[in-house]
Amino acid sequence: MSEDRHAHNGAGTGPANDGAGDTAHRLRSLTLVPVADEKLTTKDFKSDQEVRWCPGCGDYAILAAFQSFLPELEVPRENLVIISGIGCSSRLPYYVDSYGMHSIHGRAPAIATGLASTRPDLSVWVITGDGDALSIGGNHLIHALRRIFNNRIYGLTKGQYSPTSEQGKVTKSTPFGSLDTPFNPVSLALGAEASFVARTIDSDRKHLTSVLRAAADHKGAAFVEIYQNCPIFNDDAFAPLKEPDSRDARLIRLEHGEPIRFGPDRAKGLRFTRYGSLEAVVAESADPDSLLAHDAHAADPSYAFALSRLDRADFAHTPIGVFRQVPRDSYDELMAAQLVDARAQQGDGDLGALLAGPDTWEVG
Repeated sequence: MSEDRHAHNGAGTGPANDGAGDTAHRLRSLTLVPVADEKLTTKDFKSDQEVRWCPGCGDYAILAAFQSFLPELEVPRENLVIISGIGCSSRLPYYVDSYGMHSIHGRAPAIATGLASTRPDLSVWVITGDGDALSIGGNHLIHALRRIFNNRIYGLTKGQYSPTSEQGKVTKSTPFGSLDTPFNPVSLALGAEASFVARTIDSDRKHLTSVLRAAADHKGAAFVEIYQNCPIFNDDAFAPLKEPDSRDARLIRLEHGEPIRFGPDRAKGLRFTRYGSLEAVVAESADPDSLLAHDAHAADPSYAFALSRLDRADFAHTPIGVFRQVPRDSYDELMAAQLVDARAQQGDGDLGALLAGPDTWEVG
C-alpha cells in the first residue's frame, strides 16, 4: 500500500448482481440516489485531464476498472462524488468526470462522512493509500471505513516505508530495515467492526470489478483493500500473487457459501485449530466435517478475522474476495432519523440564537 488503497460509501453481498444495467435490483447503497436519464458509458467518466502516474503503476489498472464499472451504477455524474486525501492514488478524482475533492492528508473519510450524511442523494467514494489512511488518517479511517490501495510503500514522497511495509524493508527512511510490524488493513477493518470488508488485486480486472460491485450493493460504509504495484519504489511487491506459475498455489478465492478450496488442483482446504486460528490442510485427508465453507454473512467477525490472519510475508495463503458482509443501519440514516425526532420535539433550530446564546466566555 504505498499511498494507494481505497474506501467507499455503500456496497454489497459478494458478487451479487453480476449484470450491468440490472433494473430488477437497485444496488443497496444507491436507494436514495437518482437514476441517470440516459445510458452512460466508460467514456462519460473520463475527464479531460492527462493521467499522470509513473509508467507501469497499478493505479492505471485500478482507474480503468473503476471507470468501466461506474456506468453499472446508473448514477448521474453530478450525483457521484470522489474524495481523496494525499498521495499517488489521491490523484484519481482528477481523472473521473464527476464531482470530487482532493482534500487534506488523512482526512478524506471525515469529509466523506459529512457529505454522505447531509446529501443522501449522492454516491460517495473515498480514494486513499496505506500511508494516507493508516498513518496520519488511521483514526479517521476506523471511524468511517471505506476503501484503500496497497503497495506497501510511500510512492508520492519517493519511497519511504509505510504502515504496511514488511518488517526489514530497506527504504530511504529505513536504510537498515524497517523495525515496525506492518498493519494488516483487513484485520484492522474487521477489528473496528466494519460491516463490509474485502480485498482484491489491481491486475485482476474481473475480480476487482466484482468486488467493487459487491461494495456498491452494501448499505453503509464498505472497506476494500486493493493490492497495487508501485513499479518505481516497490516493484513486484505482490508478484507471487500475480505470476501465473505461483498465484494459483497462494490465492484463496473466497465465494460465499462455497467450500474453501485452493492450491494445485484445489486440493487444500481450511479448518480451525484448537485455539481458533485457521490452518491449511490437504482436503482429501482431513475430516470433511472440519473443513470450512465460506460464510461472509456471519454476524460475529471472529471467523473473518481468522481468515485475515492467514496473511504472511511470503503470501503462502492469501485470501481475496469478500471477507465479511453483514447488514447494519448506516450512520447517515440513523443521523437523519435522529434529526427528524429532534425537530419534532424541539422545533427547527435557530443558528443566530445559538451563536448569540448564553454560552460565552470572557478572556483576560
